[in-house]
Amino acid sequence: MTPADLLDLFRYDAWANARLASAILQLPPEAAAQDLGGSFPTLRTTFAHIVSAEWLWLERWRGSHPTAAPGWVASADLAQLVGQLKEVEAERDAFLAGLSEADLGATCAFTLLSGKAASHALRDLLVHAANHSTYHRGQLAAMLRRLGSPAPATDFLVYRAEVPPSAGGPG
Repeated sequence: MTPADLLDLFRYDAWANARLASAILQLPPEAAAQDLGGSFPTLRTTFAHIVSAEWLWLERWRGSHPTAAPGWVASADLAQLVGQLKEVEAERDAFLAGLSEADLGATCAFTLLSGKAASHALRDLLVHAANHSTYHRGQLAAMLRRLGSPAPATDFLVYRAEVPPSAGGPG
C-alpha cells in the first residue's frame, strides 16, 4: 500500500465510524449502556474501545509510549467520545499526509499496555489499526440489531460508491 492508499483506507475508517456513531447517538442513553455480553459488553464500551485504540496507535506511530488509555475513555457521554474520535482522525490524517513510501517500511517500536516491547513495519501497524476498527464496528452492528435498531451499511464498496477516490472524504 502506498501512503495515498493508506490515507484513503483511514478516510474510509472515519466514514464508517461516523455512520455507526450516528446510529448509536440516536438511541436512548440506557440502550448504549445495556449489557449485551462480549469482551466489550455495551455499545458505549465497544465504541470507546475503538476510539481509544485509534488514539493509542496514533500515539505509538508518533513515537509516544502511552502506559494507559486516556481518561476520556471512561466517559459515559457518547458525544464526547465522538468529539475525541474526530480529533484523533484529524491528527491521524495530518500524520498520514506526511508519510513517504520509505516511512511505511520503517520499523516502528512501541510498548504494549502490558509493558511488553514490540516492533513492526509501520505499514503493517497501519493496516492492523484499520482492521481492528472494522472488527469492532461489526460487533457494534450486531449489538444495534440485538437492540432492534438498524445498523448502517459500512462496507468499503458503499463508501466507494459515496466517496469516489478523487473526492477524498471525511477526515
